[in-house]
Amino acid sequence: MRAAVRSGWRIGAAAAALRGRAGRPLSQAAGEGGGAEGGGGSGSREAVERLVREHPVVVFMKGSPAQPLCGFSNAVVQILRLHGVEDYRAHDVLQDPDLRQGIKNYSNWPTIPQVYLNGEFVGGCDILLQMHQNGDLVEELKKLGIRSALLDAEKDQEKK
Repeated sequence: MRAAVRSGWRIGAAAAALRGRAGRPLSQAAGEGGGAEGGGGSGSREAVERLVREHPVVVFMKGSPAQPLCGFSNAVVQILRLHGVEDYRAHDVLQDPDLRQGIKNYSNWPTIPQVYLNGEFVGGCDILLQMHQNGDLVEELKKLGIRSALLDAEKDQEKK
């Protein structure tokens, strides 16, 4: 399976097909979670804690999944799409400087994007890419009840 997962990153046609899927709109930070909600501003520890726990898969990024504004955020979006993960919360830190700093303080990680699975900080683009390449992301998604699309792609390859 790991070979299929590693090669999945390079499967041009399959990746293009996954990227081309419109899917339903993903939530974005603009208009969500901003402002001073009951425990402080959008960058307070309490506000960030609510955001990371609001959904099984949460990404803090520059831009939106539909329009990432940096290469690293784009890579995270593409990895998630490759695995068929469309239902996740994405928060655009460029829309909220307090959230941008707050998430860095919360995770003690200096860069964006940041990925959270089941409320736990996973890492940034480099870590997610490594997890994708070694098969760990398939396993972590399985723990969340999410079946990676790469498993289906692997079955299709075996049938041929």
